[in-house]
Amino acid sequence: MKRDLLTCDALSASEVQTLMTRAAHYKANGLKGNFPGLLQGAPVGLFFEKQSTRTRASFSAAIGLLGGHEIFMPPETLQIKRGEPIADTARVFSGYFRAMVIRTFEQERLIEWARHATIPVINALSDLCHPCQAFTDLFTIFERHGKFQGLKLAYLGDGNNMAHSLMEAGAIVGMNVTIATPVGAKPNSDWHKKVQAIANKTNAKIVLTDDPKSAATNADILYTDVWVSMGEVGDKVSVVGKMKKLDFAPYQINDAIVACAKPDAMVMHCLPAHRDEEITAKVMDAHASTIFEQAKNRLPVQQAILEWALQT
Repeated sequence: MKRDLLTCDALSASEVQTLMTRAAHYKANGLKGNFPGLLQGAPVGLFFEKQSTRTRASFSAAIGLLGGHEIFMPPETLQIKRGEPIADTARVFSGYFRAMVIRTFEQERLIEWARHATIPVINALSDLCHPCQAFTDLFTIFERHGKFQGLKLAYLGDGNNMAHSLMEAGAIVGMNVTIATPVGAKPNSDWHKKVQAIANKTNAKIVLTDDPKSAATNADILYTDVWVSMGEVGDKVSVVGKMKKLDFAPYQINDAIVACAKPDAMVMHCLPAHRDEEITAKVMDAHASTIFEQAKNRLPVQQAILEWALQT
């Protein structure tokens, strides 16, 4: 049975813990490239319909370090741009690649890829969720704390794909997650129900609120993301961006919010950051070592994700 990573709950709690162990192993070996046996020279396809810096670069590096090579395919260069069905493309690519890493818009497109591909499909970000980033965040937290249970992560900002995946990943490992957003920017209600069902089994507390200071109170981790996502393109960026700067101003991670958290709280950002919007430049710089270690961790976690997916 092939393994697709479309959402975080593709992995059980024990598998997430193994992922953390394997990521630590890969990180300890750095860029030595001592793992050629996993891919054995095989190609991995990267199909990205959105821009990417960390996800694309880390997957490209991970594939190389695991002994394979990437084939990057911008959508405008493929027949899919002219209407060839995803189903047909997925069947064809299954004969060319060992796995597919896909960044797209609607989650349904990923599901379609996975349904028709006979190779693993990995979600490199969709409008609904970003599991690869969330697992990297768990790894970064685990490096600091050595545990998940009993910790509180407070996410402030938009109830977007990152909020969704942090809720889900936290619920799986038993970590408490509070999501603070303006009333009109809450996470998807169906997603919340799904995550709460997971949390009920792991005793994690998943809280949605519109009170940023309450969310940040006694938090072990403060987390934010950009207010205008990649799904908001064209004229929508200007309109939505202006609205969000007003509505989201109370949710900025600044000195006042940091003061609500525990004195040794981690401040995290999945990047790219818009300084003095979702996070002040002062707080960003004060916690740069954590934030850029978080970005660095994308590489060993992608290696561990590929290893998990290829164990078919």
